[in-house]
Amino acid sequence: MFLGTHTPRLDDKGRVVLPAKFREGLSGGVVLTKGQDRSIVVWPADEFAAYSARLNEASRSDARVRAYLRVLFSGASDEMPDKQGRVSVPQILRDYAGLERDVVVVGNGTTCEIWDAGAWQQYLAGQEEAFSSISEEVVPGIL
Repeated sequence: MFLGTHTPRLDDKGRVVLPAKFREGLSGGVVLTKGQDRSIVVWPADEFAAYSARLNEASRSDARVRAYLRVLFSGASDEMPDKQGRVSVPQILRDYAGLERDVVVVGNGTTCEIWDAGAWQQYLAGQEEAFSSISEEVVPGIL
């Protein structure tokens, strides 16, 4: 499980050092994809394969499904972290997420996300009030 907030920097080659506590869970390779909130989702390769299998069950006659699949898979990149835990972030994904130098890697359960540091702060500021005032069930059967 990926937890916490970490603040590495993107190096001159477009690589980010993944948090040490995430490395074991990502040692089998990762898939980087566009996230819905202009972040980059870092999937363990096996987790992405399982997600991809579930996506294949969706009806491709639905235009929304086709559009989602096209955007998700066309921007996806499979990568292997090096011995120092660095992973290359392709330019197309850096552009999508607005990554420059200062980034934030946040745990999100079975995935983690890479955010531009300023975008993350802005996003979090806008979400924390709503989070603290949740009084209804958000995830059916969970909250």
